[in-house]
Parts: sequence; structure tokens; C-alpha cells
Amino acid sequence: MRVRVLALALVLSAAAAAGLLAHRRADDGLLMKSALFTWESVPEVATKVGGRRTVFAAPTATLDELEYHSTTLNPGQSPHPPHTHPNEEILIIKSGEVEAYVNGTWQRAPVGSLIFYATMVPHTVRNVGKVPATYHVVNWKAKSK
Repeated sequence: MRVRVLALALVLSAAAAAGLLAHRRADDGLLMKSALFTWESVPEVATKVGGRRTVFAAPTATLDELEYHSTTLNPGQSPHPPHTHPNEEILIIKSGEVEAYVNGTWQRAPVGSLIFYATMVPHTVRNVGKVPATYHVVNWKAKSK
């Protein structure tokens, strides 16, 4: 329980510090403002592997883009094969049985786990349970120098 509270506090702190604007996209040129998002207010879009709730992806005063979304994976599914990207990423497991590909190995990630993926390191997750699994993703792109 303590890990879940810590993980939720981390996500909420990141969102508050960035100053959020509901459902803003980075291409409109506006900086995010403070906002509150409820789970019910963000529609889930069906995907081939489950569903996705995109809460925001927009520039902030200190980042070119701050993105937050939630992914639900159906049993046996993965969002993609291991891949890399230049930005760092944090995943927080909300529900279900998930394994994370971290530093070349599959590791069990129980509910409440926080996963940090460093830049250009192959990573992914998979649902190894019998029911859907949901996780939150915080992803950011630093300002260009």
C-alpha cells in the first residue's frame, strides 16, 4: 500500500509541478496549465492489445513535452516488442500481473511497482495474468539546448 501511495504521489507531483492543461497536444504551442484529471474524464480508446487513456502530451515551462497516459493490456499481451527511445520514462503498475523487460531480463512487477527506463535502453512490459493489467506512463522530452 505504501508503494502505491508513493507512486501516486510521484505522478501527481510531476503533474502539478509541470502545470497541466487538460488534453493539450504539443502541436498547439500552448504550455500546460494546472488541472485535475479524473479517471472517468479520460476516455479509453481500444487498441489491438487492450486500451489506452491519453491524459496529456504537451510542452511545459521546462520541457518540450510532458506525456502521461495509461495503458491496459489484455492477458498475454505486450504493447510492443522491446524498443528504445531517447527520452526517459516511468511506469507505475496499477492493476494486474505484469512483467517488465529491464536491463535485458524479464522481472515481475507487482501492483504498485515503479519502473524507470533510462534513455536508449531496450524495454517493454507484458501482461502475464489472466485478467487485464493497467499501468500509468510518465514520459518527458527535455528542452533542446
